[in-house]
Amino acid sequence: MTADLLAHATEFENRTLSHMSTSDRVAASREAKKLILDINEIYKETKDSNLMDVMKRLTEKKKKIEKRLKGTPLV
Repeated sequence: MTADLLAHATEFENRTLSHMSTSDRVAASREAKKLILDINEIYKETKDSNLMDVMKRLTEKKKKIEKRLKGTPLV
């Protein structure tokens, strides 16, 4: 189970963000959230620092996606 999650997380990290529609970005953000939460459940039991590093990288990618979704605020 851990190996599958890590493989899926690696595949998600290597995915390009360019030329994504808004619905693709929403789906990617939700997928990132699910991956982070699933990895976190395993991390709670094992305290593996490698899992924490993966979660941090996924969180950064998720933040970039969400920043693009929210756009710049209008003044």
